[in-house]
Amino acid sequence: MREFNVLVVDDEDEFREVIIKRLVKRGLKVEGAEGGRKALEILEHSRTDVVLLDVKMPEMDGIETLRQIRSLKPLVEVILLTGHASVDSGIEGMKLGAFDYLMKPIELDPLLEKLEDAYEKKRLHQEKIEAAQMKKHMSMPS
Repeated sequence: MREFNVLVVDDEDEFREVIIKRLVKRGLKVEGAEGGRKALEILEHSRTDVVLLDVKMPEMDGIETLRQIRSLKPLVEVILLTGHASVDSGIEGMKLGAFDYLMKPIELDPLLEKLEDAYEKKRLHQEKIEAAQMKKHMSMPS
């Protein structure tokens, strides 16, 4: 598995810590946040590639956090975590640009696959932007 940076955002401390430990064991660089505001703070100062974001959180829910991530760091991919009762939120999140959503409880292998796919999408998007910038820079008269 390729190494990339993941931010796990969930207000359930035990769940968040278990996911972080499992992802770190698989070679990923992982940070955690207990809510949307903390996640946005971390995103401002980190090189996060993919955010694993719980939909149901107090204060700022996952959908509002997703909206703010989109404006703050548009290239960061977001995978939403929903419970059975909030599938509609997962669908709403997809409309707002989330990469995908997963149902809690989650199994590690499908989660790793989704994270890898999301990272790959972000990486390819970033490469296209860099190539376009390079092309533009090369075509400028000196």
